[in-house]
Amino acid sequence: MKKTFEKLRDRLVSLWRTADEVARGKAVDSIEAELEELEHVFALMVQGAFVGIPSPPMQISLELLPLMERELLLMTEKIDTANEPLSHLFSTFDVS
Repeated sequence: MKKTFEKLRDRLVSLWRTADEVARGKAVDSIEAELEELEHVFALMVQGAFVGIPSPPMQISLELLPLMERELLLMTEKIDTANEPLSHLFSTFDVS
């Protein structure tokens, strides 16, 4: 009888740990998606003149430019693949 309770307890602990891992994974994915969107908003605020939004003073934009290297690379990549959906799909999946 004692072994049955121990097996049940071990199984419940295992189930709890698995559920905890899944919940943590979803939380991390949500935070990463939110961070990416915040980076896009930051890029839009700093380089808003490209789309018609008033941009900050030039000195501030130039000081923030090194922090935006990834966003600028992404922007040029999007321009290259704008009219080619298959190219965008392959660049997303990093197919060589």
